[in-house]
Amino acid sequence: MYKQHTVGVVVPAYNEEGLVGDVLETMPAIVDRVYVFDDCSSDGTWAEIQRASARLNASRSSHVGDGREEFVITERHEENRGRGRCVKDGYRRALADGLDVVAVVDGDGQMDPDELHRILDPVVDGRADYAKGTRLKNRGDTNGMSRWRLFGNVVLSFLTNLSSGYWGLVDSQNGYTAISQQVLRELPIEKLYDRYGFLNDILTELNVHGFTIAEVPHPAVYGDEESNIRYTTFVPFVSLLLLWNFLYRIQKRYLVRNFHPVVLCYTVGITGLMLGAVGGITGLLTQTPAVSPVTVPAVGGFGILLFLLAIVLDIQQNSRLTYQSEPHPEPNRQRQ
Repeated sequence: MYKQHTVGVVVPAYNEEGLVGDVLETMPAIVDRVYVFDDCSSDGTWAEIQRASARLNASRSSHVGDGREEFVITERHEENRGRGRCVKDGYRRALADGLDVVAVVDGDGQMDPDELHRILDPVVDGRADYAKGTRLKNRGDTNGMSRWRLFGNVVLSFLTNLSSGYWGLVDSQNGYTAISQQVLRELPIEKLYDRYGFLNDILTELNVHGFTIAEVPHPAVYGDEESNIRYTTFVPFVSLLLLWNFLYRIQKRYLVRNFHPVVLCYTVGITGLMLGAVGGITGLLTQTPAVSPVTVPAVGGFGILLFLLAIVLDIQQNSRLTYQSEPHPEPNRQRQ
């Protein structure tokens, strides 16, 4: 228990042999129950989970008042269903057990369990409905992250901010999160994306419901783990997901509830950008532009201005929904 709140932790794992056991063994004392899911791993992940959970269940008991004493609850998917599905299954279990706040700690060892209390703080203190870590706020926290990975995170975070409306987020792809029981009960969890796009999808739903997010800086731990993301499928699917979420959010926030000029600015701006791009490409390919050479850049420029205006208005409307938590303590400082 942490600050009079019961705490559950969901641990999704796929091919994390040699890593997931340490993640489970280092769960801090504030955790009341752990839900670990092996997503049909092809290595020794499940056996490692079973060994670690047996040791922990023999030495630690759960403080959840549901009649069960197991500290670690394990489950193995019969087929690979995705990280998002593991998290959703964990959320469902935690809700059934009545836990006050639920965190997610990946089984790859990149999320330091000693930082968990800092991820929980904004939620248990009532300052946010959802908290998530960021590795990109402090320069030192990105040590060990490859340049390609850092670039990909920055680009995808910008696109996710545009899609979700949480413009204050720095590291949208960070899966170190905490969410309150009340928020989980309001979100359509089962409708969220099952695979790695889950993190992008849940942000849109949180925004549509008007929930506040806190982003908590923390260092990441990089070792010998390898990413399980298949970029040939991840990029196209997540691109379509972000586009769909953008349209869904704009409709829900700025049309269904109350009409807002941001809809008009986005619509006309994007239309102008597309017409300008098509006109420019057509003119280059055919050497015989269908319209005046002055019209194409004028339309494109007008589209850019309206699109930027839409972003400014969108940022203003969502500015209260995000805030940055305090930087993490220096390594030589003791935790309070």
